[in-house]
Amino acid sequence: MAKRVFLVVCDSLGIGGAEDAHKFGDSGSNTLKSISKSRHFKIKNLKKLGLFNIDGIDFCKKEEKPIGSYARAVEQSNGKDSTIGHWEIAGLVSKSPFPLFPNGFPSKFIKKLEKAWGKEIIVNKPYSGTKILQDYGQEHIETGKIIVYTSGDSVLQVACHDRIASVDELYKMCEQARELCVGEFAVGRVIARPFIGEYPNFVRTHDRKDFSLTPPSKTILNKIQEAGMSVISIGKINALFNGYGITESYPTSSDIDGIKKTIQMAGRDFNGLCFVNLVDFDTEFGHRNNVDGYAENLSTIDKYIGKLLKLLTEEDVLIITADHGCDPATESTDHSRENVPVLVYQKGEQSKNLGTLNSFTEIGKIATNALKI
Repeated sequence: MAKRVFLVVCDSLGIGGAEDAHKFGDSGSNTLKSISKSRHFKIKNLKKLGLFNIDGIDFCKKEEKPIGSYARAVEQSNGKDSTIGHWEIAGLVSKSPFPLFPNGFPSKFIKKLEKAWGKEIIVNKPYSGTKILQDYGQEHIETGKIIVYTSGDSVLQVACHDRIASVDELYKMCEQARELCVGEFAVGRVIARPFIGEYPNFVRTHDRKDFSLTPPSKTILNKIQEAGMSVISIGKINALFNGYGITESYPTSSDIDGIKKTIQMAGRDFNGLCFVNLVDFDTEFGHRNNVDGYAENLSTIDKYIGKLLKLLTEEDVLIITADHGCDPATESTDHSRENVPVLVYQKGEQSKNLGTLNSFTEIGKIATNALKI
């Protein structure tokens, strides 16, 4: 029986191989394979845990004596975004996809939003989160009109310069949008995107905040909480579950901040789950088609994983996985439908090839089984 489980999600670190990738327009996508070609790709600790021993990974040299157990997991939910991926890890399979708006939101919804805010809206179409600031940031400042956009994911994103709306005011607007996003408009996330600076050098701040739907039923987080244990969120986990089943929450400013907070948590006495999301892989590198940046970020996190491993005892279980793919080497800047890696480490336990897990829910079961729930 374990006392503590550390479940670390490297957001978007897919490993390809999804049999239904073609249904999502993602045939051939393989995030790990793409970044493995970069000169910045150096991940000795993940290799030691068994990453390259996973079935289907034939583009990197296998570890002769892995210290962890390893598997690939297949997504059963109808989607490829963070909310659906994390919910499935926690035990919920979403057969109905969240709504997408490839042509922007219908005018009837935009009018409701404008009425709620008392402000006009500009853009209202899928857009790159950084390019939209170059193309519309100055108009937003000059007119006070609010930038609303979406992407290939089920999201409504709201961008505001701090000169037009403070962070708290932007959060309030997103809360109002979240209340309106129901029924046919029930997107997975409403995202606040504050930015600062002067044209053409606008910069998004670290005050991004996601306003997610509440899971429709209980997850492993609730079960662990109801068992009297801690459920500690690091990064955007709390936002993805809308706080449902979370006992403590620690936001992060970067993946390095996130893994450092995880290491700090390993030095603390608690009983339960520490659930971690490292989002920069996705937002800073995958969506921006930055292969070298993605590889370098993973290599940096790998070094910290080595530090984390040294702090773990026989009563700790470490699980490293992902929630979807976001292949930076493809033309697309959206998420990709891919299988995900699953690495499981407990000091003193024998390494095993766990093969293929037929659902992300099996990842959550590894955590609850370790805690004997």
